[in-house]
Parts: sequence; C-alpha cells; structure tokens
Amino acid sequence: MAYHLNFKMRDMKNIATIFIGLVLLVSSASAQLIPNFGAQRAGLSTLAFLKNDLNPRSTALSGASVSLDADAFSSYTNPAATADLKSFHGAMSNVTIGAGIQQSFLSVSIPRKKNFSTFGFSLNMLNSGAMEKRTEFQPEGTGEKFYVTNMALGGTYAQQLSDMFSAGITMKFIYEQIDTYTNATVAADVSFLYKTDYKDLNFAVMIQNFGGSSSINGDDLPEDFNRNLNPTADDYSVPTVFSLGASIIPWKKEKQSLLIALQLNHPSDNAENYRIGLEYEYMKLLYVRAGYMLNVASQSLPTFGFGLRHRIGAHPFYINYAANPTDFLGVQHTVGLAIGINKMDRENEER
Repeated sequence: MAYHLNFKMRDMKNIATIFIGLVLLVSSASAQLIPNFGAQRAGLSTLAFLKNDLNPRSTALSGASVSLDADAFSSYTNPAATADLKSFHGAMSNVTIGAGIQQSFLSVSIPRKKNFSTFGFSLNMLNSGAMEKRTEFQPEGTGEKFYVTNMALGGTYAQQLSDMFSAGITMKFIYEQIDTYTNATVAADVSFLYKTDYKDLNFAVMIQNFGGSSSINGDDLPEDFNRNLNPTADDYSVPTVFSLGASIIPWKKEKQSLLIALQLNHPSDNAENYRIGLEYEYMKLLYVRAGYMLNVASQSLPTFGFGLRHRIGAHPFYINYAANPTDFLGVQHTVGLAIGINKMDRENEER
C-alpha cells in the first residue's frame, strides 16, 4: 500500500514538473520565436462576445480544445465532435467577465441512433447589467440607465463519415442591442475531427464565426452638437477564427491518464496565437487541468481548473470550474454543469 501511494506521488510530481517546465520554456521563448504579425488588425471586427470561451474545460486548458473527444460542450468547441456522443447531453455554463458583465451558455445535443449523426441547439447570451448614461454635458450621468445585450442562437448538425472521421456545422443567428441601437447577422462554425487508434491521437480543424459584415442600426441621438450624424454607417465583420489542433494521451495507466492538447488560432482581427493544455484524469472521476496561451495580449499567467464526475441516478453528472487570470480584468471564473441521459444510448450496428 505504501509503495502504491509513493508511486502515485512520484507520478504527480513528474506531471507537475513537466507542466512547469513547458510553461517556463514557452514563456521565455515566445518573444523571440513568435512574431506579432497581425496585431495591427485588432479592433476590426464587431460582436466580440463570440470570442469568449464558454466551455470550462476548454478555458482551463487555455482554449486548446478543438481536437478533444466529445463532451456536452462540444457544440461550442467543435461541432464535429458531437457526432461521437452516444446519448442525450445537456450543458450550461456561466462566465464572470468583470465589471458586472456575465455571459451564459446553454446547449442540448441529441444523437440519432440510425445514421450516427447528432443535432443540437445552443444559446449564448451576454448581459452588461445596468450602466449610467453619460454625455459631454453630464459626464457624471444623466440619471438614466442603459443595457447591452448580445445573443447567439445556434443549431448544430454533425455526422460521422467513418469510424475515424466526422464533420459538423453550427449555424448561428446573432443579435446585439446597445440601448436603442440594434444589430443582427448570421454566422457559421464549420469543423472536422479525425481520430486515430494511436494513444487517442486526434486532429481537428475549425472555422469559427464565418459570416458576412453587419452594422448597428439606430438614430437616437439626443444631441447633435459636434457629433457625426450617421455614426453607424460602417460595416464590420464578425470575429472569424481559424483553429488547427491536436491532442494525445501519451501516458495512461489503469486508473489515471494524462492528456496533452496543442492548438493554433488564426483570428481575423488579431495576431496568430498558440495554446497548450494538460489534463490529468483519475478514475474518470477527477480531472485536474492547466494551460498556457502564447502571443495573446493581456494573458501572461497560466489558466487552471478542475472537473468532477458524479451520478444522478444512472445518469453521469459533471461539475467543471476554470479560472483565467487576466492582466487587466482580474481572474475570470467559469462554472459549468453537464448531464448525460443513458437511456438514449445508440444501438451497436454495423455502419
């Protein structure tokens, strides 16, 4: 028994040493090896709430999640992965962004038994809370309040094309309201996932928020002194991101394993950035996660989090938490809940 405990302690120390070494290495090398090409594009897109990570597992892994196996949040991180779900899954999460701003996510994924496909629905919503109206002549506030509300309503469809390859798409209707101004557009997430039989090695690619340009509409200007009378005429694109990732489980024992995930992001409105994440799993009950972002402004510290798996009756229930320490907005907390319904397991059929 003592030997078994010592063996586990040595494994944990080795895992911690590997992660700390990787963080120190990439931190010291990023300035020399990774150019900041593309940073001049910052601020060229609108609807920035679409870029916030709403999957607590993904947040803890610094966003290195596009190639992960299916879970209840896959409709957000990689729609193609939902094709591998074996039962109904529901998920919800909430992100505390800061300054009273909250963003929430709700999704359901429903697999079809016959053709190895999955469809689902999701809702992504951000609310600013009440803010003071201010003008040039009343900088302390007019006494009135206004709100900012952003919403993306999505429909997902994914299909297994073979034992190892799947494709998926999420179509989104996006709506924005800032006081009396509104904006509406559509966008799509298109993704592919390729799974191998070597140490759970996965490869994935996704284009997130692919869509056209849009502009905010409204003409409620209480004063026209020194103002542009048509400030909303310009069109702005949605924040499209091209992601390429891989994940592998290089170390696996009977009751524990270690996952490593890597991801490259190429956003339309900023520089390329890179993500690395580690996840330690024990008995499929406890998950400890950490990650690091390279070439991301305002992100100099690693992310971290954990997950717990329990049951409600015969149905698996997941609790996930992630912390994202930012340089300017403090620590952003993400909490997520997910459940799977075992009664909808797919039949074992020949494809």
